[in-house]
Amino acid sequence: MRTTPADSSHLAHTTRRSFLKSAGIATAAGLLTAAPSPKLAYAAALTKVERDKLTPDEIIAMMKRGNERFRSGKGTQQDVLAQQIASAKGQFPATVILSCIDSRAPAETIMDLGIGDAFNARVAGNIANDDILGSMEFACAAAGAKVVLVMGHTACGAIAGAIDNVQLGNLTGLLAKIQPAVKATSYPGDRSGTNSAFVDAVARRNVELTIENIRKGSSVLIELQAKGAIKIVGAMYDIASGKVDFYA
Repeated sequence: MRTTPADSSHLAHTTRRSFLKSAGIATAAGLLTAAPSPKLAYAAALTKVERDKLTPDEIIAMMKRGNERFRSGKGTQQDVLAQQIASAKGQFPATVILSCIDSRAPAETIMDLGIGDAFNARVAGNIANDDILGSMEFACAAAGAKVVLVMGHTACGAIAGAIDNVQLGNLTGLLAKIQPAVKATSYPGDRSGTNSAFVDAVARRNVELTIENIRKGSSVLIELQAKGAIKIVGAMYDIASGKVDFYA
């Protein structure tokens, strides 16, 4: 949700976030100038007016472009202190992201987001329970986020543990919630947790089933989706390539 060097000629003297630049909204509003700049830092946190102008599709497109910047090593300079100060007055995130706790898959970093851009829920295996659903309902119905993103990732240890039926304290119950994805994954080869291809296939199916569970479990989110106010989408993050693959 930041700008690339290719976009920088439009942005040198503006205080707007590149969040808006990516959607073309600030350009249309005449908020940007044409002076070139090799590298930019954005200070202000996303405002309600800015966020409310965005559509769910524009927000998804901006996250995709943010991931492209991350992969190319051309992410924006984050003035996190300025973002923290600005967002202390109020928060208006555009998206809520449910992802895994894996240390290699921090959603904000890999999509070039700043403070105030996204609500984040992280749990091993990116599963949804009642508390997660309530958090998503708060994010969308109360706080105005427009995208619910469920993001899994390759080489997921929680997925491998569910495949191999690992038993360990409270983790046992968590992994049991991933078992439906294991059973629902059609795979002709080795169906063990040591087979990375099978683990990744189950991880993707787990994202799909989590989205189904969100839709089944939250009438609030379904109503917002029916109105076109939000979109619920999935993604897989490849920890080797750095690419986030979005899908409905």
